[in-house]
Amino acid sequence: MDASIFEFAGQAIFQLLTGNHVLYLILGVTLGLTVGLLPGLGGISGMALLLPFVYGLDQGSALAMLVGLTAVTTTSDTFPAVLLGVPGSSGSQATVVDGFPLAKQGHGARALAAAFGASLCGGLIGAALLSMSVLAARPILLAMGFGEQLMLVLLALTFVGMLTGPSMLKGLAACGIGLLIATIGVSSATAQLRLTFGVEYLYEGIPLVIVGLGLFAVPEILDVLRHQKTIAQASPMGSGWLKGLKDVVKNRWLVLRCGLLGSTVGALPGLGGTVVDWIAYGYTKQSTKNKELFGKGDIRGVIGPESANNAKEGGALIPTMFLGIPGSGTMALLLGAFVMIGVTPGRALVTNQLDIVYLVIWSLALANIVGAFFCIGLAKPIAKITTVRYTLIAPFMFVLIFFAAFQTSRHWGDLIALLVLGGLGVFMKRYGWSRAALLIGFVLSPSLEDAVYRTVQIYGFDVLLRPVAMSLLGVAAICLFFVLRARDSGGEQEVTQASAQKRLPQILFTLLLGGFVVLSLLDAQNLRFLAYVFPISVAVFTGGLIVLLSVLYISRREAPRLFCDTEAEYRAAGSTARPMLFFFGLFASLPAISAVIGFFLAVPVFLALFLRIMAQLSWLKAMLAAALATALLWFLGDMLVLRYPQGWLQTMMNFPG
Repeated sequence: MDASIFEFAGQAIFQLLTGNHVLYLILGVTLGLTVGLLPGLGGISGMALLLPFVYGLDQGSALAMLVGLTAVTTTSDTFPAVLLGVPGSSGSQATVVDGFPLAKQGHGARALAAAFGASLCGGLIGAALLSMSVLAARPILLAMGFGEQLMLVLLALTFVGMLTGPSMLKGLAACGIGLLIATIGVSSATAQLRLTFGVEYLYEGIPLVIVGLGLFAVPEILDVLRHQKTIAQASPMGSGWLKGLKDVVKNRWLVLRCGLLGSTVGALPGLGGTVVDWIAYGYTKQSTKNKELFGKGDIRGVIGPESANNAKEGGALIPTMFLGIPGSGTMALLLGAFVMIGVTPGRALVTNQLDIVYLVIWSLALANIVGAFFCIGLAKPIAKITTVRYTLIAPFMFVLIFFAAFQTSRHWGDLIALLVLGGLGVFMKRYGWSRAALLIGFVLSPSLEDAVYRTVQIYGFDVLLRPVAMSLLGVAAICLFFVLRARDSGGEQEVTQASAQKRLPQILFTLLLGGFVVLSLLDAQNLRFLAYVFPISVAVFTGGLIVLLSVLYISRREAPRLFCDTEAEYRAAGSTARPMLFFFGLFASLPAISAVIGFFLAVPVFLALFLRIMAQLSWLKAMLAAALATALLWFLGDMLVLRYPQGWLQTMMNFPG
């Protein structure tokens, strides 16, 4: 067995160093660094944007781009975190605490060098842990049957619901909503239509790309645009590149400990990048004797979170690749991408495609090395990019999001579905519902439903006699008991009274989600047993949680973490920013104009107006930028043989596009 593993590892190295693999890896790294630089995107949005463009690639090239992007998103997000005090993604929030004070003191270069060095080491630690996990995963997977796989997915979903978002009840309910959304389309067991209501676009279900972009890219971009229409000048980088690298060597044991901590946390479903940096920062602070400089510019406050941040990707790949269970939103999209290019996570991967496992491992290690060197070598021009006003970037990102969404099925329904799910994502973010839990539930729904069918057909009630399966179910039941028993209190945010006083909008949104659950129950009444057993089971469980949430909303007088209304909190804190619905209206104006004159002509009109009115550019500059973007759109359409969404006027006369 050891010989075969070494043989597969050797094959992976040969494939890594031959052909176009390295070129596609560098392309993926470049995309990942770009995504990390732009506040409001992050790994999930970047992965969703990339998915439509890997359809036609061979398996090795697609893997290279996907792993390259995944590996380094949390490397480049350090630039805005250190120089501007603005997290490039959720994974760099803790870096701001000490990185930004260092930059204001003139030590920005030192902080960046330490961050990139720690990120490189953390990424290599994560890749090493992933490599060693192959030895343990293979015999375990070979011993698991369909019953054990079913219980493992249920346990993972329980963890996801518990650990994502401030409220465990909301997390579990969001998982259930994601499971139900994934049932839209044709039932795999009976070929009956579910929740389509005669809409042809829904027959194939909602594409994963649309769900990822709608839930994450749209709300985050709108939020950044709303609160950061202009960005202050970056703090000077100064000198100290060599000193920053020496700091990493000096704190090598801290890097190792935080790297292992990040890998471990990354492997737990439901945690991921939203908390690993804070966990590492807390550990770094508690494990040192002199703590007086933390928060004022301690280099260890940069090294600890950054090493854990990159290491978590290697840890998160363990359940994703070996169990088919994503540990975070990014991994959920990566899991969908694996299936799309013919890589089947789980037992089949470690028995028939072990060379692919090692190809991913080597690619992960090489991507971290390339990403770190890119960031150090191109630090000065990259730092200038971070100071560009967001109002100059946002409209082009809107166009990019709609363009990527349209690649999934090239149907007008893609744009409409993106608007609907974007609105859902905005309100979930506002009211504290876990979008990651919904996305993971959406991705795991088909495998969970298939596991239910197989278990019922093969084992029936005998699955209750299988010790491993029942042990996993018992752990899930215990976790669920404590979730339902918990009062969802403690750990309140700084401003909670405003959220508690504005209960009605939160109740209405909860009831809206409950309406979708009721719709699922009603739709399932006319289906055969194998087609309705799964959605009805999920709907009953999710509906129960929503009823419980509604009761708690109405009855509680205090302001625990259950209550969340970021809009009310912003207003209570004195924010004068325009309402989020205004910016969502700006976003929706692009498809609205497209419905009249077509997408190709709507893009220059939208860009010119946005840049002139919102970014306050001159008409000449606004029209020139719009013309350049339109020329690029024309080129992409010609390369991809793409016909853009047509508008009403194009059906009346012969318009371009």
